[in-house]
Amino acid sequence: MAQRVHRPREDAEFNFILGMSKVPVLAYFTGTWPKAIEPCRVMDLVVGGIADEYTGRLTAVRTDITRCPAATERYGITGAPSYVLLKEGEAVAHSMGPMTTAEVGKFLDGHL
Repeated sequence: MAQRVHRPREDAEFNFILGMSKVPVLAYFTGTWPKAIEPCRVMDLVVGGIADEYTGRLTAVRTDITRCPAATERYGITGAPSYVLLKEGEAVAHSMGPMTTAEVGKFLDGHL
């Protein structure tokens, strides 16, 4: 995974990253239960590439549902992988399920 993908260990760290970001944030929510592990691993690669491609225009945050329960609840996350595009801390777009790099790019380009 790219160095530019943040991995908060708790809600306070997630909130700190949001507060410090001067650009939109792509928060992608992952899970550790058996059916979520493989799709989330694939998304690590996809979002890592997106973080590289959108350097300076986007902050990527890999958010573990169990480690950041308040963020998970705040953005209405019900499954993993899920994505929320945030501008100034406010959700402007949501998506759920595995996506290709092209699909994530289209998701972002429609809202950045």
